[in-house]
Amino acid sequence: MTGADYLLPLRTKLRSMRTESFGADPAGARMERIRRSPHFVDGVFQNPVGSRTRPSGSTVEFAKIYFHKEQRARRSPTGAVPVHPTTLADLAASPATGLRLTWMGHSSVLAEIDGRRVLFDPVWGERCSPFPFAGPKRLHPTPLPLAALGPVDVVVISHDHYDHLDMPTIRALAGTDTVFAVPLGVGAHLERWGVPADRMRELDWNETATVAGIRLTATPARHFCGRGLRNQQHALWASWAVTGPEHRIYHSGDTGYFPGFRDIGAEHGPFDATMIQIGAYSEYWPDIHMTPAEGMRAHLDLQGGRPHGVLLPIHWGTFNLAPHAWAEPGEWTKDAGEEAGQAVAFPRPGEPFEPAGELPVEPWWRPLSTSLARPWRRTEEQAGPGPGPDAGSAPAARGDLDLAGER
Repeated sequence: MTGADYLLPLRTKLRSMRTESFGADPAGARMERIRRSPHFVDGVFQNPVGSRTRPSGSTVEFAKIYFHKEQRARRSPTGAVPVHPTTLADLAASPATGLRLTWMGHSSVLAEIDGRRVLFDPVWGERCSPFPFAGPKRLHPTPLPLAALGPVDVVVISHDHYDHLDMPTIRALAGTDTVFAVPLGVGAHLERWGVPADRMRELDWNETATVAGIRLTATPARHFCGRGLRNQQHALWASWAVTGPEHRIYHSGDTGYFPGFRDIGAEHGPFDATMIQIGAYSEYWPDIHMTPAEGMRAHLDLQGGRPHGVLLPIHWGTFNLAPHAWAEPGEWTKDAGEEAGQAVAFPRPGEPFEPAGELPVEPWWRPLSTSLARPWRRTEEQAGPGPGPDAGSAPAARGDLDLAGER
């Protein structure tokens, strides 16, 4: 390093250290469009309701929980996840009902809707990290190679976090003819990775693009963005409503619960299927991720307040991103669905299903989990005599559930 290097602004030095996986900051005409957005206030994108985007509480206490040896063991499966061996032949025949979903793990879903193929948040990388040697590693392999997926009409990205926007995957897809639908500002990353501008549809909330006869609308979400330590909040996050000639589906991306789900449902629903984030929640970041109970509430809001369609739980089972037990999101969502009378699909990663057909409902995670407390359940004594002013409301565990023993 020369003496002149010490005179460089800190920002310039930091940028020089950023590898391509960090992406790119919006600039030029894209930044001007961002500044004109009604959701860009005081130099940053704003959530629809107030939200803390940094962990609350004591960092020391969180570290004690997160790195505790016994707790760490509970956050991973005890054996190999039963990945469905998806092949191109599995997906070659058109869905009989016109709608088929294939959960590839985490938030990656292939939706075949009315003759078109939509791929949400594709992450085929081994780690959700800017580095190949560090960061959360996959807990199961991808169900099939990306090249074996077949043609995709549109790739939809919810936001720019590493577990939703994966540079190697985007670069591979950039070599195809697919179109990319992304929130405002995210296009800067894709351009750096080789996606031509004319193959991007970069949308603000409540803007719509039509691709191959399918309408894609970026809808609000309660989250944040950023791929580095210096987070400018210059890229938007979104959920997505996708409408075909016969079917409607919804992908939540990452979001905390907020009342806006009712508005999204009233405008774009009801939906034949929703893909709802129900994992990686914590009391340390309650505003930006949903618990399974909140995810169920969001689904019902989207459906006009009543059970309807099918809920596909996403954002769980693939990466270890929060202190909760690995199997807890699946088990809690199963309980929430039964309580609400709502149909929930629990496919193995890579297992295609049609929401209007027979649903995969087997709790496949149970043989791979240690005993699991159910703190969301309440005993009859604590629940009280029933709904009313005297009914109990304090959640309490019903004891541990030995999942391995309930095969």
